[in-house]
Amino acid sequence: MTKSEYMKILSHRLRRLPKEDYYRAIEYFEEYFAEAGPEHEEEAIQDLGNPEEAANALIVDFAAQSVEEPPKSVKKGLSAVWIAVLAVFAAPVALPVAVGLVMVAGMLLVCIGIVLFCVVVTAVSTVAGGIISIFGGIVLLFQSPGDGLCNLGLGLFFTGAGLLFTYGSILLFKWFIKKTASSLGKMIKRRTQK
Repeated sequence: MTKSEYMKILSHRLRRLPKEDYYRAIEYFEEYFAEAGPEHEEEAIQDLGNPEEAANALIVDFAAQSVEEPPKSVKKGLSAVWIAVLAVFAAPVALPVAVGLVMVAGMLLVCIGIVLFCVVVTAVSTVAGGIISIFGGIVLLFQSPGDGLCNLGLGLFFTGAGLLFTYGSILLFKWFIKKTASSLGKMIKRRTQK
Protein backbone atom coordinates (compact mmCIF):
# COMPACT_ATOMS: atom_id res chain seq x y z
CA MET A 1 0.00 0.00 0.00
CA THR A 2 1.29 3.45 -0.90
CA LYS A 3 0.94 6.69 1.03
CA SER A 4 -1.68 8.04 -1.41
CA GLU A 5 -3.80 4.86 -1.13
CA TYR A 6 -3.52 4.97 2.68
CA MET A 7 -4.52 8.63 2.80
CA LYS A 8 -7.42 8.05 0.37
CA ILE A 9 -8.89 5.29 2.56
CA LEU A 10 -8.24 7.31 5.71
CA SER A 11 -9.88 10.49 4.36
CA HIS A 12 -12.89 8.46 3.17
CA ARG A 13 -13.32 6.99 6.67
CA LEU A 14 -12.86 10.34 8.44
CA ARG A 15 -15.38 12.27 6.34
CA ARG A 16 -17.99 11.94 9.14
CA LEU A 17 -15.93 14.12 11.47
CA PRO A 18 -16.57 17.88 11.79
CA LYS A 19 -14.50 19.93 9.33
CA GLU A 20 -12.01 21.21 11.90
CA ASP A 21 -11.33 17.75 13.30
CA TYR A 22 -11.15 16.24 9.82
CA TYR A 23 -8.55 18.72 8.60
CA ARG A 24 -6.57 18.42 11.82
CA ALA A 25 -6.44 14.60 11.51
CA ILE A 26 -5.46 14.69 7.83
CA GLU A 27 -2.76 17.26 8.62
CA TYR A 28 -1.38 15.03 11.39
CA PHE A 29 -1.06 12.03 9.04
CA GLU A 30 0.46 14.17 6.27
CA GLU A 31 3.08 15.48 8.72
CA TYR A 32 3.77 11.95 9.93
CA PHE A 33 4.46 10.78 6.37
CA ALA A 34 6.51 13.92 5.64
CA GLU A 35 8.72 13.27 8.70
CA ALA A 36 9.18 9.63 7.72
CA GLY A 37 10.17 10.60 4.19
CA PRO A 38 9.51 8.76 0.93
CA GLU A 39 12.13 6.09 1.65
CA HIS A 40 10.48 5.08 4.97
CA GLU A 41 6.92 5.27 3.74
CA GLU A 42 6.19 1.56 4.19
CA GLU A 43 7.56 1.60 7.73
CA ALA A 44 5.33 4.56 8.55
CA ILE A 45 2.30 2.69 7.17
CA GLN A 46 3.16 -0.33 9.33
CA ASP A 47 3.62 1.90 12.40
CA LEU A 48 0.27 3.60 11.80
CA GLY A 49 -1.53 0.31 11.17
CA ASN A 50 -4.60 -0.41 9.10
CA PRO A 51 -6.18 2.87 7.80
CA GLU A 52 -9.71 1.72 8.77
CA GLU A 53 -8.60 0.99 12.34
CA ALA A 54 -6.66 4.26 12.57
CA ALA A 55 -9.72 6.19 11.36
CA ASN A 56 -12.03 4.40 13.83
CA ALA A 57 -9.59 5.11 16.70
CA LEU A 58 -9.50 8.80 15.75
CA ILE A 59 -13.29 9.03 15.56
CA VAL A 60 -13.61 7.43 18.99
CA ASP A 61 -10.95 9.81 20.40
CA PHE A 62 -12.69 12.89 18.99
CA ALA A 63 -16.06 11.68 20.29
CA ALA A 64 -14.65 11.12 23.78
CA GLN A 65 -12.98 14.53 23.67
CA SER A 66 -16.23 16.28 22.69
CA VAL A 67 -18.11 14.50 25.52
CA GLU A 68 -15.55 15.58 28.12
CA GLU A 69 -15.47 19.21 27.10
CA PRO A 70 -18.05 20.63 24.70
CA PRO A 71 -16.52 22.81 22.02
CA LYS A 72 -16.51 26.48 22.93
CA SER A 73 -17.49 28.75 20.15
CA VAL A 74 -16.61 32.39 20.48
CA LYS A 75 -18.55 33.07 17.31
CA LYS A 76 -21.83 31.80 18.82
CA GLY A 77 -21.29 33.87 21.96
CA LEU A 78 -20.62 37.01 19.94
CA SER A 79 -23.61 36.47 17.68
CA ALA A 80 -25.86 36.13 20.74
CA VAL A 81 -24.44 39.41 22.09
CA TRP A 82 -25.02 41.15 18.75
CA ILE A 83 -28.60 39.87 18.60
CA ALA A 84 -29.22 41.18 22.12
CA VAL A 85 -27.71 44.58 21.26
CA LEU A 86 -29.75 44.84 18.06
CA ALA A 87 -32.91 43.86 19.94
CA VAL A 88 -32.32 46.61 22.49
CA PHE A 89 -31.73 49.26 19.83
CA ALA A 90 -34.56 48.05 17.57
CA ALA A 91 -37.20 47.91 20.33
CA PRO A 92 -38.11 51.63 20.25
CA VAL A 93 -38.74 51.41 16.51
CA ALA A 94 -39.94 47.83 16.08
CA LEU A 95 -42.50 47.80 18.87
CA PRO A 96 -44.57 50.77 17.60
CA VAL A 97 -44.32 49.48 14.03
CA ALA A 98 -45.53 46.03 15.12
CA VAL A 99 -48.41 47.53 17.11
CA GLY A 100 -49.30 49.71 14.12
CA LEU A 101 -49.29 46.75 11.74
CA VAL A 102 -51.50 44.74 14.09
CA MET A 103 -53.91 47.68 14.38
CA VAL A 104 -54.02 48.18 10.59
CA ALA A 105 -54.69 44.45 10.06
CA GLY A 106 -57.44 44.56 12.70
CA MET A 107 -59.06 47.62 11.17
CA LEU A 108 -58.90 46.02 7.72
CA LEU A 109 -60.77 42.99 9.08
CA VAL A 110 -63.32 45.27 10.77
CA CYS A 111 -63.85 47.24 7.53
CA ILE A 112 -64.34 44.04 5.51
CA GLY A 113 -66.78 42.80 8.15
CA ILE A 114 -68.73 46.08 8.02
CA VAL A 115 -68.93 45.92 4.22
CA LEU A 116 -70.21 42.34 4.39
CA PHE A 117 -72.74 43.34 7.07
CA CYS A 118 -73.93 46.17 4.83
CA VAL A 119 -74.36 43.73 1.96
CA VAL A 120 -76.53 41.50 4.17
CA VAL A 121 -78.59 44.51 5.36
CA THR A 122 -79.04 45.67 1.75
CA ALA A 123 -80.22 42.21 0.72
CA VAL A 124 -82.72 42.03 3.60
CA SER A 125 -83.92 45.55 2.79
CA THR A 126 -84.49 44.52 -0.83
CA VAL A 127 -86.65 41.62 0.33
CA ALA A 128 -88.56 43.90 2.72
CA GLY A 129 -89.06 46.49 -0.03
CA GLY A 130 -90.31 43.76 -2.38
CA ILE A 131 -92.81 42.50 0.20
CA ILE A 132 -94.09 46.05 0.82
CA SER A 133 -94.40 46.56 -2.95
CA ILE A 134 -96.45 43.34 -3.23
CA PHE A 135 -98.89 44.54 -0.57
CA GLY A 136 -99.01 47.99 -2.21
CA GLY A 137 -99.67 46.36 -5.57
CA ILE A 138 -102.54 44.33 -4.11
CA VAL A 139 -104.09 47.50 -2.65
CA LEU A 140 -103.60 49.46 -5.93
CA LEU A 141 -104.98 46.58 -7.98
CA PHE A 142 -108.54 47.57 -7.00
CA GLN A 143 -108.07 51.33 -7.61
CA SER A 144 -105.82 51.30 -10.69
CA PRO A 145 -105.31 47.84 -12.16
CA GLY A 146 -102.32 48.89 -14.33
CA ASP A 147 -100.42 50.45 -11.45
CA GLY A 148 -101.37 47.57 -9.15
CA LEU A 149 -100.04 44.94 -11.60
CA CYS A 150 -96.84 46.93 -12.11
CA ASN A 151 -96.25 47.23 -8.35
CA LEU A 152 -97.14 43.58 -7.85
CA GLY A 153 -94.67 42.48 -10.56
CA LEU A 154 -91.91 44.71 -9.23
CA GLY A 155 -92.61 43.48 -5.70
CA LEU A 156 -92.32 39.84 -6.76
CA PHE A 157 -89.15 40.56 -8.72
CA PHE A 158 -87.47 42.41 -5.84
CA THR A 159 -88.59 39.80 -3.31
CA GLY A 160 -87.08 36.99 -5.40
CA ALA A 161 -83.91 38.92 -6.18
CA GLY A 162 -83.62 40.00 -2.56
CA LEU A 163 -83.97 36.40 -1.32
CA LEU A 164 -81.21 35.26 -3.70
CA PHE A 165 -79.07 38.23 -2.73
CA THR A 166 -79.67 37.55 0.98
CA TYR A 167 -78.76 33.87 0.62
CA GLY A 168 -75.60 34.72 -1.35
CA SER A 169 -74.54 37.42 1.10
CA ILE A 170 -75.04 35.09 4.08
CA LEU A 171 -72.91 32.45 2.35
CA LEU A 172 -70.25 35.09 1.64
CA PHE A 173 -70.34 36.27 5.27
CA LYS A 174 -69.96 32.66 6.54
CA TRP A 175 -67.08 32.04 4.13
CA PHE A 176 -65.31 35.20 5.30
CA ILE A 177 -65.71 34.26 8.98
CA LYS A 178 -64.45 30.70 8.30
CA LYS A 179 -61.41 31.91 6.32
CA THR A 180 -60.55 34.55 8.93
CA ALA A 181 -60.80 32.01 11.76
CA SER A 182 -58.73 29.50 9.78
CA SER A 183 -56.01 32.07 9.02
CA LEU A 184 -55.85 33.23 12.63
CA GLY A 185 -55.69 29.60 13.79
CA LYS A 186 -52.76 28.88 11.44
CA MET A 187 -50.93 32.00 12.62
CA ILE A 188 -51.39 31.02 16.28
CA LYS A 189 -50.32 27.44 15.54
CA ARG A 190 -47.13 28.65 13.81
CA ARG A 191 -46.38 30.94 16.77
CA THR A 192 -46.78 28.11 19.29
CA GLN A 193 -44.56 25.77 17.23
CA LYS A 194 -41.69 28.27 17.29
